[in-house]
Amino acid sequence: MKDRIVLITGCSSGIGLACARAFAQGGAKLILCARRIERIEALAQQLQDEFHSQVYPLSLDVTDSVHVATALTGLPPEWSAVDILINNAGLSRGLAKFQEGALQDWEEMINTNIKGLLYVTRVVLPGMIKRGHGHVINLGSLAGHQTYPGGNIYCATKAAVRVLTEALKQDLLGTPVRVTTVDPGLVETEFSVVRFRGDVERAAQVYEGMTALTAEDVAETIYFCASRPAHVNITEVLMMPTDQSGATLVHRRKDPAP
Repeated sequence: MKDRIVLITGCSSGIGLACARAFAQGGAKLILCARRIERIEALAQQLQDEFHSQVYPLSLDVTDSVHVATALTGLPPEWSAVDILINNAGLSRGLAKFQEGALQDWEEMINTNIKGLLYVTRVVLPGMIKRGHGHVINLGSLAGHQTYPGGNIYCATKAAVRVLTEALKQDLLGTPVRVTTVDPGLVETEFSVVRFRGDVERAAQVYEGMTALTAEDVAETIYFCASRPAHVNITEVLMMPTDQSGATLVHRRKDPAP
């Protein structure tokens, strides 16, 4: 991983931030992308201090196709040859039934989870093909395999990520570019706080009585996929906490295991 250029979207918190730390520790050069520039600038400083990493913070709104194209094609020459793209930016909004869903919430999920992934990948991928190496890693979800009540649009967007990853692997057959989707179940991050628009108490109930995955668990899995030999493509990883066996099947107890 030494000196490989790794571009991570949505890395101001959660899994994206954990990926930044994992790849920094491995010696990668990092392009950190998020809308909250102050957070990624602070993260960049931390990684430079702790790992002596080379870091390029980039304010990026993945939902804006023009902004994405301008920002990524405008990278300095020494940062333009992206080796690994981690499409991590994504979110969920609410748990409303389909017939009660807010169009604004639907559009935000579709624009971020699907269109954002498409816009970034479309700009970065041709360079990987031209250089003869590269790896696209998409952050999917168990929700892309199994639906759950109130998950309707979010589940649909993550199913799209899974299908797009499969289609991308087919389109890239004959090139050395690898494609992976990592699909976790319950991960305790800011995800549920965002879903419930800052309701911390309601978000905490999602993980109550069970031991969820951590952002670091998922980041370690992503790093493992990226660090395999060039002839090995781990196409899909579906991972869950031991306390979970399906989208709606979670074992909860009074005293969660450590």
